[in-house]
Amino acid sequence: MGVELENDTTEKTVRPIEEEISEELDEKMKKYQRGGAADLKDLKDKKLKGQLAHREKLYDKSAKAAAKYEKWLMPSEGGYLEPEGPIEKTWRIKQEDIRREVDISSSRNQHDVILPELSPYTLDFTSNGQYMAIAGQKGHLAIVDMKNMIPRRELQVGETVRDVVFLQDQLFFAAAQKKYTYIYGQDGVEAHCLKEHGAVLKLQFLKNHFLLASINKFGHLHYEDVSMGAMVGNFRTGLGRTDVMRVNPFNGVVALGHSGGTVTMWKPTSSAPLVKMLCHHGPVSALAFHPNGHLMATAGKERKIKLWDLRKFEVLQTLPGHAKTLDFSQKGLLACGSGSFVRVLSDLSGTQTYSRYMGHSMVKGYQIKKLLFRPYEDVLGIGHSMGWSSILIPGSGEPNFDSWVANPFETRKQRGEKEVRLLLDKLPPETIMLDPTKIGTLKSARKIEKPKKKEIEAEMDATVETVKGSIHMKNKTKGRNKPSKKLKKRQEIIAKAKRPFLEQQMQENQLSRKKQKISEEVELPKALQRFARKKAAT
Repeated sequence: MGVELENDTTEKTVRPIEEEISEELDEKMKKYQRGGAADLKDLKDKKLKGQLAHREKLYDKSAKAAAKYEKWLMPSEGGYLEPEGPIEKTWRIKQEDIRREVDISSSRNQHDVILPELSPYTLDFTSNGQYMAIAGQKGHLAIVDMKNMIPRRELQVGETVRDVVFLQDQLFFAAAQKKYTYIYGQDGVEAHCLKEHGAVLKLQFLKNHFLLASINKFGHLHYEDVSMGAMVGNFRTGLGRTDVMRVNPFNGVVALGHSGGTVTMWKPTSSAPLVKMLCHHGPVSALAFHPNGHLMATAGKERKIKLWDLRKFEVLQTLPGHAKTLDFSQKGLLACGSGSFVRVLSDLSGTQTYSRYMGHSMVKGYQIKKLLFRPYEDVLGIGHSMGWSSILIPGSGEPNFDSWVANPFETRKQRGEKEVRLLLDKLPPETIMLDPTKIGTLKSARKIEKPKKKEIEAEMDATVETVKGSIHMKNKTKGRNKPSKKLKKRQEIIAKAKRPFLEQQMQENQLSRKKQKISEEVELPKALQRFARKKAAT
């Protein structure tokens, strides 16, 4: 009896746990479901009914799998600032208030570094957010370990530096200097000098393709394969000088913003832009891409910020305000920087309608040059005219990381294995396209164009001429060598050459007559019957 009682108690404790898990999964499934199930009772077509029922089952399975994935593999949830009542606004909360409430390790991410002699500064983060590269316009380059807040390497190049970007990891970074682009190692030793790129204004790195993209002051776009040291593409944009350049993380397409208000999208295997869209009536000052790749934000000098749906190339939302720099976070927050003010917009409703979420004012007189969210952290890096700063933006970073993609805590051995794996999985430049989902699908069969009547006649004349030139009549016995017989034989050979072309024309004429008869047999509406062709009287 004692054993039975123990079994009963274990069953009672297990069942509530299972029920709690199933209820939690049901709640999470609602997020991934595509509305209510279709009502298939009234459908009479059995085949269509079966197909739709099978599709509904697939939708339920995918929603359940996504809910399980979120529960077991994504245990951490990102937190946002939430107002306590309708009067309180999140954008009124200051950085000092946030610093008092967060833990010590998070409060260390809030800092200001003032170096007015070497400013203004631009910056870049590694894909795992562990390191930051900074570049001062007066020639100062440095790599900072963001976990320990220790500068790993500093160097002074002694000339103007316009931009800096990490390559595949923290071991190499590229700097756009006064005349050429240089690649440096982690120790600050110059590894390469890319003279073909010229005086570069902006740099971007395509990590899945190992391509370094640059735009110089003459409006030339270059693609360099850093794994082989080969120039993959060199194109003249033809739209003048620009320093507005970003990469779409979804498909690897490079977007450029121009002074005429247009945004062009490029790939390394095409000398013409894939897309050329008019976004603003004035010069484009900044652009950024959402991590999902389907949303683009652009800012123009006419003091408008626009959000674009790249699947339809339509404007979703237009916001007032000017922005010199834009950036999307991993969770979809949009940071806009202009003058000495930072504005952060959020889409908490999930309807792609952005509203004011946070704001931060720098010291009066600071001019913001670049904003960049730090991956896997609720931190926004700011490069400005007096140095660089870092502020806390709750809910901006992805709380769950995939160590196969980017590991913030990776060791030296893991980094080496990751680099080998990335090189083995490197994608060729031909895979860069607007819709990468087409890769691996079958190409649709093209309709065979029928030759026109003039083309058939020209081909027939050409064959007749060749046949005429190749006819050689043999001299035969007496009575069989008459000119009339020779002419008859020549005409037979020419007619034989013409026959296939004439048969083709006859078949086409018969098909057109059949189509005409069928169209005549179709009963027209009463209003159009008076225009129908009348049959000839027999």
